[in-house]
Amino acid sequence: MTRTIRMNRGSVLMGLLTWLMSGGCAWAEGITAVAPATSINSGDTAWMLMSAALVMLMMPGLAFFYGGLVRKKNFLSILMQCFILMSLITLQWVLLGYSLSFGPDIGGWIGSLRWIGLNGVGLEPYPDYAATIPHQTFMIYQAMFAIITPGLILGAFAERMKFTSFCVFSLLWATLIYDPVAHWVWGVGGFLRNQGALDFAGGTVVHINAGVAALAAAVVLGKRQGYPHHISPPHNLPFAVLGAGLLWFGWFGFNGGSALGAGALATNAFVVTHIAAAVAGLTWAVLDWFINAHPTMLGMITGAVAGLVAITPAAGFVTPLGALGIGVGVSLICYFSVAFVKVRLGYDDSLDAFGVHGVGGIWGALATGLWATQSVNSAGANGLFYGNPALFLVQAKTVLITIVFSFVGTFLLLKLVDRVLGLRVSESNERIGLDLTEHREAAYTLLD
Repeated sequence: MTRTIRMNRGSVLMGLLTWLMSGGCAWAEGITAVAPATSINSGDTAWMLMSAALVMLMMPGLAFFYGGLVRKKNFLSILMQCFILMSLITLQWVLLGYSLSFGPDIGGWIGSLRWIGLNGVGLEPYPDYAATIPHQTFMIYQAMFAIITPGLILGAFAERMKFTSFCVFSLLWATLIYDPVAHWVWGVGGFLRNQGALDFAGGTVVHINAGVAALAAAVVLGKRQGYPHHISPPHNLPFAVLGAGLLWFGWFGFNGGSALGAGALATNAFVVTHIAAAVAGLTWAVLDWFINAHPTMLGMITGAVAGLVAITPAAGFVTPLGALGIGVGVSLICYFSVAFVKVRLGYDDSLDAFGVHGVGGIWGALATGLWATQSVNSAGANGLFYGNPALFLVQAKTVLITIVFSFVGTFLLLKLVDRVLGLRVSESNERIGLDLTEHREAAYTLLD
């Protein structure tokens, strides 16, 4: 016998919301009960709160790094874009993003809405993610990753996107691109995590994801006026150096904090992070010296940032010697990408967001599959150089999935925002500069 059930739209929506908040029918079975809380470790908690603050400091660092590289008429626009993300993405994360990224799993694809508005995210530990720190400590630490990731993308379209469109795009991208990838790789039940993908601190979730999105943005928005022959050099290289220094400093929280406690693993992450950045900066300077006859400050800081990017997925899995290999390799690969591939293909990635973060993140994820060793982290896996080629294949698959999803998804979002709001400022506004036309402010009041 068939029984007909009549439902209005309101009941359908309420039923769907109830399903999502419950974790999705049968998929939620087995994860509804929270494991017994363990005691909070004050040392771990202090380190994680400090690490969250260090990652937060990376946003002003990114603002000065990117801001120093653009023309002076667009300096404040970069600062504004970075700082508005600290507000917008924080709100998104609290209301929705954390639950989508780390909430109880739905089919390996996304977190449910059970933790919407941080409902149920309290001060007791949540052992599935971190057993010795308050759940809110883990949440706010992850919030800083969610904030900086869309910030990396703006390096590709610097000096030419409308501020309103930037805000809308960033919110959509955080919700529809970042949150799903974070769940796939880091969330309990995420399908890439279940397949054994290793990403200690965000090489895939942050850098490949944002770097590939940056490439899509460069393609959709097109070149800046006058590119490449009439684009001025960085307007304030010392500001860029300051920003790079703040990024390097903050990265110790970015990678070291991903150990989720103060101990041996955090120490390893801290050490290899510094080694990779140092050797990558040196390698880039030597390449500049050899190819262009002069080592440059811009090359030095670009190489250091590339080294930080590449070691990010590997920091909790590789030895110091592995970090050396990763650091040398990333500068060789990214230098070639920035100096030759971008020029040959002709796209205008204004501040090399794809060339450094995208390409560097891809190398770092693959290099994790080469140099990872369980002698550093028993919870990880051995890589190809330690007798396990299967890990390299898993890493390659993860990289490919992230590239396709991020590029296609970002491309479609940009086209949608362009259709509704328009992405690019007018030609006259671009000539005048975004500081005045978008914000009615100027970074400098004295003439040179």
